[in-house]
Amino acid sequence: MTTPSRNDTARGPLRLGTRRSQLAMAQSGMVAEMVREVTGRDVELVEITTFGDVSREALARIGGTGVFVSALRDALLAGEIDLAVHSLKDLPTAAPEGLVLAAIPPRADPRDALVARDGLRFAELPAGAKVGTGSPRRMAQLNAWARAHDLHIETVPIRGNVDTRIGYVTSGTLDAVVLAAAGLQRIGRLTEASELIDADVCLPAPGQGALAVECAGSDPELAAQLAELDDPFTRAAVTAERSLLAALEAGCSAPVGALADLMADGQTSELRLRGVVGTTDGTSLVQMSTTGPVPASDDEARALGRELAASMLAKGAAGLMGEHTL
Repeated sequence: MTTPSRNDTARGPLRLGTRRSQLAMAQSGMVAEMVREVTGRDVELVEITTFGDVSREALARIGGTGVFVSALRDALLAGEIDLAVHSLKDLPTAAPEGLVLAAIPPRADPRDALVARDGLRFAELPAGAKVGTGSPRRMAQLNAWARAHDLHIETVPIRGNVDTRIGYVTSGTLDAVVLAAAGLQRIGRLTEASELIDADVCLPAPGQGALAVECAGSDPELAAQLAELDDPFTRAAVTAERSLLAALEAGCSAPVGALADLMADGQTSELRLRGVVGTTDGTSLVQMSTTGPVPASDDEARALGRELAASMLAKGAAGLMGEHTL
């Protein structure tokens, strides 16, 4: 790790742009501490309101892709902030001109978490149970699993922060809600989850559990310092997942799940990439996987994603992505 120079500490604080939500502030606070360590400079959080924060429409209706990101990127390009932290699953797959994805720190648990009344697990929910989620991806897979196991549930679209979503359960409005486990962990509320949903039941969103640190391409010195926070395996995994999403030509609100993980037998290691596309009612799913050598470059990771996407499209994935509504 590079030792910060005296000049670094004298240059004033870095302005880190973040959304205003409790989760975003917690995530950005974590990254700020890491940035202080590698740059030797103070970091101040700059709260920015995004379109996704003020709109109460379902994400699928307002476009999903980029609604939590564009205001932060605009502030970066305008020089109002020096770096920004995003939940990687919110980032559009197209690289923005003038910005650099400088670091993807080590990923947290990528799985989804169930918060249910009386501590029930998903398989224990009673007939007619209402399960809240704002994600067509979760709806598609949970409904498919429920149908396959004769579990009669109703998935209900919801929006709001963690307090709002969990409040639907504590108030009795819903029987359960599904959220990202990483988010609950980062705000110290993972113990409220009654179950971490296995990826065999519900694949996470591409990039779920990972954070993205962006800065302006016009500041290569800062980009190089932030690159010290990068975790090569996390970057390879999420690059493969997001390449799958891009090749399917789907946005982050589409019913697409993906997860790349390491398969090791003690002698060799491979990267396994799993993907799923489905209709929100769970009646149709295309779920496939592929494996390849652990990528040595972003290009190799992207190739793995494109390979799986091609197989899924050949099985009819494109038609399913156009059928999600909230």
